[in-house]
Amino acid sequence: MAAAPGATPDSAPAAGAGEVEGERVKPFTPEKAKEIIMSLQQPAVFCNMAFDWPAHHWTAKHLSEVLHDKQIRFRMGMKRTDTVPQFETTCAYVEATLEEFLTWNCNQSTISGPFRDYDHSKFWAYADYKYFISLFDDKTDIFQDVIWSDFGFPGRNGRESTLWIGSMGAHTPCHLDSYGCNLVFQVQGRKRWHLFPPEDTPFLYPTRIPYEESSVFSKINVVNPDLQRFPQFCKARRYMVTLKPGQVLFVPRHWWHYVESIDPVTVSINSWIELEEDHQTRVEEAITRMLVCALKTAEDPHNTRAWLNPTEVEETSHEVNCHYLNRAVSALFDYRTSKVVEIQALRTNRDDMKKEGLNVHHHMEVEQMDDQDLLLGTIKQEAASPFGPDLVPVILSSEELPSERRGIFEGDGKDFVGKDGEHPGKLHCTKRQRMMSKNEDVVAEQTASDSSMAPSQTFISTDDLLDCLVNPQVTRIVAQLLIKGRSLWS
Repeated sequence: MAAAPGATPDSAPAAGAGEVEGERVKPFTPEKAKEIIMSLQQPAVFCNMAFDWPAHHWTAKHLSEVLHDKQIRFRMGMKRTDTVPQFETTCAYVEATLEEFLTWNCNQSTISGPFRDYDHSKFWAYADYKYFISLFDDKTDIFQDVIWSDFGFPGRNGRESTLWIGSMGAHTPCHLDSYGCNLVFQVQGRKRWHLFPPEDTPFLYPTRIPYEESSVFSKINVVNPDLQRFPQFCKARRYMVTLKPGQVLFVPRHWWHYVESIDPVTVSINSWIELEEDHQTRVEEAITRMLVCALKTAEDPHNTRAWLNPTEVEETSHEVNCHYLNRAVSALFDYRTSKVVEIQALRTNRDDMKKEGLNVHHHMEVEQMDDQDLLLGTIKQEAASPFGPDLVPVILSSEELPSERRGIFEGDGKDFVGKDGEHPGKLHCTKRQRMMSKNEDVVAEQTASDSSMAPSQTFISTDDLLDCLVNPQVTRIVAQLLIKGRSLWS
């Protein structure tokens, strides 16, 4: 496993963090941190940014005292090395208090209560996706213990955050988040993150079963892959980092991730940061929701548990989903209208500046702005690398795998460094376009490969059809056609 070099826990001051009059200061201002988050295209670990957060002391023991006898749902998974992912639809669930979880986690053989049927040596437990707003509904002051404003998001705190508490081995199957980018604050214990770039999506064999609006799952158990069934996975680039208490991980938009708890108890807090791209993504997700729910409900109207992720609690009727799609399209057009108004206002200001006789060189710069530049208000420039002891990039893994998994990382990795030493996470637009075109060819290769493996199997299931219909590349095209058509009708 290749941990990020130079990563320093927040519990100890990093070189360069600096001190003023004996007081510890943060390495980045909120404005600079936000600039990094909005421009960085690869995962990275922030150090020394949360040492003064009250949530820094939110161990599972502390939270058990805060929440007292509050019942929390834990997902129970098997500690096993299987090639099949443990999707949330196949797990058992237990309602228990944090105190009961901690007692069970001490591996007491005579345990009674909600965990009595789960041998600690064979099972892990995960209290995941616990939204603060429902977990601490009677203790709203606690929201202020999480200070995302330090990363340039004023007013953002625990209200927009999610809590995760797990035992050793707890994990969520490899997936990408449809919306936003992600900030993750590690409070207790360590978690190992396996990350894959968006360009490698075809190699991860995406699926929407189980269905969850905000997640695209991989069919692969990335820590023990079945390379006979999923041969293209050997081309995927794996980035790895072990996140330690006090550190904050930044996960860029649409990066795949598999996260596993590697200490007896882990606690982490995350918040998904909204992005402008989310407006179209909501349309894509609404299309996916409509198709998945329609076909799966028609297949078996009385067994949604088999395909609907437990985190999805909303209705799945066709009428509700049609309304959802219409709202997503309307919201996108409302957003675009507001941006047009902003652009027109900026252009008016630019014209006023020209009339006031500003210097010619400045005029030339302003004239070269496109609409996106006008929205940003500045001309895009190549920023100097922000990396250092307080911001550590997550790097491509060079871990030596067990013999049965060694085939995953063949090659010397030279293909992943661009000319002039460009970091693999920073691809130019033309290079991204070439990669997308290449990935479309890979999808076709996968189809041919899968069919050639079992020529006698002619049965096509609903899930097989959905894998094609709601493939992220397909829904993106459908959304664009739908939006374009709606624009013509207006």
